[in-house]
Amino acid sequence: MARAAVIERDNETSAKRGHGSNGPLERVTVNLIARASRALQQVSQLTGDTKTDSMNRAIQVYAYLEEINSRGGAIYVRESPDSELEKLKMF
Repeated sequence: MARAAVIERDNETSAKRGHGSNGPLERVTVNLIARASRALQQVSQLTGDTKTDSMNRAIQVYAYLEEINSRGGAIYVRESPDSELEKLKMF
């Protein structure tokens, strides 16, 4: 069963929430597959961020990675300090 994540748009409360908001918030309903829902829960637990903050960061990181990829660049990851660099394969 898909779950929905909601990012709220509320001009009055956007200043109160303040995690780097650059203007009014936009309310978006997103249907998550089970794997994405579990990943959202996991990243929120790992970072201590809210699900909304985690979704905002994830979208920004995804846009950054796609921009690099679209320009012909490459992204490399190292899973542990002693492992080799590996080229990230975009999903």
